[in-house]
Amino acid sequence: MNFNSQGKQEVTYDAIVIGSGISGGYAAMELCTKGYKVLMLERGRMVKHGEYPTANLDSWDLEFQGRVPREEIAAHYYKQNRLSWWVNQDNKPWIVKDDEYDYEEKQRFDWIRGHHVGGRSIMWGRHCYRWSDLDFEANLKEGIAIDWPIRYADIEPWYTYVEKFVGVQGKKEGLAHLPDGEFLPPFDLNCAEDHFKQSVEKAFPERIITPGRTANLTKYIPELHHGTRGQCQARNRCWRGCPYGGYFSSLSSTIPVANDTGNLTLMANSIVHSLIFDDATQRVTGVNVIDAETKETTEYFSSVVFCNASTIGSTAILLNSKSERFPDGLGNDSGELGHNMMDHHYGMGGTAVFDGMMDKYYSGRKPNGGFYIPRFRNINDATNRKDYIRGFGYQGGLSRATNVGAPFGPGFKEAITSPGEWRFSATCFGELLPYHENKMMLSADKTDQYGIPTLVFDAGLKENETKLREDGVNCLQEMMDAAGFKNTSVHNNPTAVGAAIHEMGTARMGRDPKTSVLNKWNQVHAVPNVFVTDGSFMVSSGTQNPSITYMAMTARAVDYMDKMVKKDGTL
Repeated sequence: MNFNSQGKQEVTYDAIVIGSGISGGYAAMELCTKGYKVLMLERGRMVKHGEYPTANLDSWDLEFQGRVPREEIAAHYYKQNRLSWWVNQDNKPWIVKDDEYDYEEKQRFDWIRGHHVGGRSIMWGRHCYRWSDLDFEANLKEGIAIDWPIRYADIEPWYTYVEKFVGVQGKKEGLAHLPDGEFLPPFDLNCAEDHFKQSVEKAFPERIITPGRTANLTKYIPELHHGTRGQCQARNRCWRGCPYGGYFSSLSSTIPVANDTGNLTLMANSIVHSLIFDDATQRVTGVNVIDAETKETTEYFSSVVFCNASTIGSTAILLNSKSERFPDGLGNDSGELGHNMMDHHYGMGGTAVFDGMMDKYYSGRKPNGGFYIPRFRNINDATNRKDYIRGFGYQGGLSRATNVGAPFGPGFKEAITSPGEWRFSATCFGELLPYHENKMMLSADKTDQYGIPTLVFDAGLKENETKLREDGVNCLQEMMDAAGFKNTSVHNNPTAVGAAIHEMGTARMGRDPKTSVLNKWNQVHAVPNVFVTDGSFMVSSGTQNPSITYMAMTARAVDYMDKMVKKDGTL
């Protein structure tokens, strides 16, 4: 039933933002600070900054030594536990149960969700790397999919804009294909990582090793880092939630700023079923919302809607928003809605032991992973391959570690208080091409507990990715050998799409409405008062972590919307 006893005026806003994660939080903050009355809708439970149940627990405080019992896994996390590292006692409060929100797979798909206020901004990896024209021009030069409707020059000032607020630590390297940003002081490489850097760069000058660039406040600047934030304490417990506000999340950053304007209304447990399309105006007038607790339905109205429910969430809402004008989903004139699903693929990496510098140690637990190796394949004629296109990058580090053999007594005490050998670990992240046949869709006959069609995924890696992976592993072996590491081991275990939690595509932007869903301003071509600024808009996947690009494009889209409204009074 439709439950709207308050009257339309009481449920009408200037703008509605669907989703409270990285891009949704940024959209709400930008809209609110420009004076718009905003309703933010989050399908999951309410969480406030500081409400992080495991943030201050030590490893020995966690049940079952941090592990989740097999019976609980089998009942609730049977798909997500295919990523054996993912479900733990420390991050379990943020993980959606598979049995509550199941889905179908034509090919294996690992769907990691964050149904709570703040979304996956609470437990994201925080790596922030700019794209360059190597990425934005790749499709056009190689004849893959469609061309991006923007170039680096279009987004460069918006990278700068959001980086200053977000707070990204890193080191400038002067690489054209990985542009430098507005960096806070970096978490420097430790001595063993620096040895790795010097050894590799001497043997392979095109392979640059730099500290991982992450959204951790190595320096807190109050006039820039608004919200409830402070300097990073280098505890490396980020995916639990940070009570210090030491890394960027919606809960500590964008939502508090939006709240301070007095223009934000935040509603949790509010599941958006679909958008309301008006045939007369050819515009969306609002959204249909299901209360997650009562299952009652309410309509909320606004002049503009920002879809930020995640790549999968936003596209599912658009696909479910059917009307006489859009029988296949809102804005789906091109037939591309749901297609071109991308993610980074990994499961390729290596480990080793470094037996030097045994008299050296380090302090703190760097939350940036250690080092980052930017893409070095297919950059120029000297690095081009004939057997595949695009490239890969690495994240990894070196640390002192030990295996404690003695279970008790003086030997145990001595073992746990002595640093062990240096251990090396690195993971390679590869680019997945935007294949039309990699897709998500609504189930034709299954619905969830709220009567919304469940999702079906059909996406996988192909020949180009297979060849890329082989080279990525071989290059890592070369680098470990160059550094003189011992006991080296590499692996290549292809992961499913979704496993890297970098889903992209499904509502791509483009110049031509016949081949894309959105224009260069993230507007739905045929419905200009609907913007989509989460990962749905991506046209290719690059090798870099994508979240800072989502935020930059979100700020850019809000600025464009604001200028159009002030110029013409409407969209």
